[in-house]
Formats: sequence, C-alpha cells, structure tokens
Amino acid sequence: MNRTKAQVVREYGPFPDVQNIGGVTHDGKQVWFACGGKLSALDPASGEVVRSIDVAAHAGTAFDGRHLYQIAESRIQKIDPTTGTVLATIPAPGGGGDSGLTWAEGALWVGQYRDRKIHQIDPETGAILRTIESDRFVTGVTWVDGDLWHATWEGDESALRRINPESGEVLEQLDMPPGVGVSGLEFDGKDQFFCGGGGSGKVRAVRRPK
Repeated sequence: MNRTKAQVVREYGPFPDVQNIGGVTHDGKQVWFACGGKLSALDPASGEVVRSIDVAAHAGTAFDGRHLYQIAESRIQKIDPTTGTVLATIPAPGGGGDSGLTWAEGALWVGQYRDRKIHQIDPETGAILRTIESDRFVTGVTWVDGDLWHATWEGDESALRRINPESGEVLEQLDMPPGVGVSGLEFDGKDQFFCGGGGSGKVRAVRRPK
C-alpha cells in the first residue's frame, strides 16, 4: 500500500449557523454540503455559500448529473436542485447507520460507518446490488476514474483510501493531519477531493495524487 500525507490545499468555513458538516458532493460548478436542516451550495472559487435548500441533510450527499441525493436518517431523498423539491425517497441500506454517498455507474454507493461496508444500491428501489467490505469505519465514498475511494474517521485519525472494488484491498492511503476528521468525500472530476469536516464546520479541498 502506498501511504502518504494528504495535501490540504484549501479550507472553507466555518459557516454561519453551521455546527456540523456531513456529506459533500460536486455538481461540476458548486460544492454541496449537508448541514443538518439544510443542503448548502458553496462556490469553490470565492468560498461563499451561494444558496441553500431547506431539507433534512444528516449524512452523505450525491449528484447524478441532474438530481441531488441526500441521506436523512434512515432514508435517501432524491432532490431537484433547481426547486429544492424532494421527488422520491428510498430506504437507506443501513437503516440510519449510513454515512457516505456517491453516484457512479448508474447506481448509488452508500457507506456504512460502523459496519465498515460500502453498498451499491438501486437508486429507484434501494435494493442492495453488491457489498464491499472495509477494515476501517467508512465515512465518505467517491469514485475516481474507475477507482473507489472512501474516507475513514476513527478517533483523531482520518484518511482517504483508494481500494480495490472487487477485493476491498487498500491500494493507496492519504493520511489527514492529526485531529482533522473527514465526514464526507467527493472527487471534483479534475484534481482534488472535497472533504466534509464534521464538527469543525469546514469543508476542505485535498489534492489528488498524480
């Protein structure tokens, strides 16, 4: 396993009235982050919050190119980002123990924090299609050019890990600075990850290794 220190290239926040950040996603322009009673969009260039949707937003967040998906307790909501309307709801596989969320290959991928698993689920029904085991607590999940990455957070230690999606073997690990937690994870499609910072109320950008 290739293990290096994560390069945090920028910090955003803390933001007014935001105590905790859960999931994060990227819609090609803005970074969306879950903060309890709302889903907020951040302009990564200016660092400003440009809009918010009033919707329950407790854990992972994803974007499929058209819609946002948001974990709210034991369910996953499909949201129209233009109007903020919840269009559909499916059960979350962990029944409330769910953490990260991302979209890839026509499916949702859901982290199971204490169960140390990642489920691929049907976005229409919530049915589990396959399961990948991890050996650490799973927070955020994202896909990068066919590679599956997930964040871990145990105690004061957090890391971003690239794993083999077939075997779960850890291929690469980026260690975050001590005391810096990662609650949500999303690749921006170019050269960096966006990481939710949990109780710090911050979003951090981490450079993707070459």
